[in-house]
Amino acid sequence: MAFFHTDADESRADPSLTPLFGRVRLRTLIVLRWLAVTGQTITVFGVHFILGFELALALCLAVIGASAALNLVIAWTQPVQRFATERESFAQLAFDVMQVIVLVALTGGTSNPFAFVVAAPVLIGVAALPVRWWMTLAALTIAGSLAMSVWHRPLPWNEWAGPLDLPPLYQAGLWLALVITIAFTAVYAWRVGSEARRMGAALAATQSILAREQRLSALGALSAAAAHELGTPLATIQLTAKEMARAITDPELHEDAALLVSQAERCRDILKRLSQAPSDTDQMHDRMALGDVLEEAAAPLKGLGAAIVTSLQDAGDEPTLRRRPELIYALGNFVENAVDFARAEVRLNASWSADRFIITVSDDGPGFPADILAKLGEPYITTRRHEPGPGGLGLGVFIATTLIERLGGVVRFENRAGRTGAQVIMTLPRKGLELPA
Repeated sequence: MAFFHTDADESRADPSLTPLFGRVRLRTLIVLRWLAVTGQTITVFGVHFILGFELALALCLAVIGASAALNLVIAWTQPVQRFATERESFAQLAFDVMQVIVLVALTGGTSNPFAFVVAAPVLIGVAALPVRWWMTLAALTIAGSLAMSVWHRPLPWNEWAGPLDLPPLYQAGLWLALVITIAFTAVYAWRVGSEARRMGAALAATQSILAREQRLSALGALSAAAAHELGTPLATIQLTAKEMARAITDPELHEDAALLVSQAERCRDILKRLSQAPSDTDQMHDRMALGDVLEEAAAPLKGLGAAIVTSLQDAGDEPTLRRRPELIYALGNFVENAVDFARAEVRLNASWSADRFIITVSDDGPGFPADILAKLGEPYITTRRHEPGPGGLGLGVFIATTLIERLGGVVRFENRAGRTGAQVIMTLPRKGLELPA
């Protein structure tokens, strides 16, 4: 789903310059690699010259130099501002993984306290790559760490203290801890990033809908302004037409002038209705009994599947509400979902207390699956059964829930106790929705 305006020139642009979720620029990968090269160089020199541990210094510097050389080649041959493709990102991060594994293997393998830095490229891959790519990268890292735990140089240590030989079982534990760290941090980062992307996309979709409503509101204001501006020239046209009608003696021309006067009067009446404040009749239509709200929400769906039955509690006078399109839309969305899953009947019931309304939409279908019941109300959660492909977008319930919450209400999803079927319970405050009798 794209939320960017494109024209003919943009459609011919380089696809690598188009921002996508998860894409990173080549420059970002280069900068991160330079940071790694700097940190590795400082660490190697510090351990060798300051702490006095004997390292295979030439080999370590050769491995670090390979990363520096890769950066220079990319910077000289590629435009670093463009977005890296998935294959490019995977290839570079795989190189970084192998470079770190070789460097750690030269300095003690899993016994090296810095062995856990091999997880860093995997975390970058989670943010920059689709699932299949970063899982492949994680598998490569785990396999490389296993090889590193078997084939590695001894851990550098002081000569006067003797060699540091860790028991094999302890070294196996270090490797297992490394694997768990890679797997846990990768899955955790993926879940957090996935939720952020889904919420961002859903918010963009909701903002698009609200922007459309704002354009409609602006159109209403524009029509009122146009009515005000057109009033003066129409009055002039009407006055001129009347003068012409009085001056013309030819019957046919007089009839045309009279028609012009009547049509100008009609235009003035239309513009007057557009520019004036809502009339008492309009305000009367904005008042709806609670039962009428239920009926209006269910009306477009009657006869399209399961029977829809609306009912109210019998106690007390029926409340009168201010017409709220967002409430009707939300109810209609929940009823539509219930009709989609119901076997024979959908019930739309409303009750009220001193300070709140309770509206329940229930069906006699299979109920909500247990694996998504706790997630309902979030974006992109759907179980529609006759949508093509994997289902609908799952934004309808999210938007409907958001609209109810904006009215001060709370939405609860549950399965019917003791019977098959699902129900949606909406609790709304009377204050702000109800009008005086």
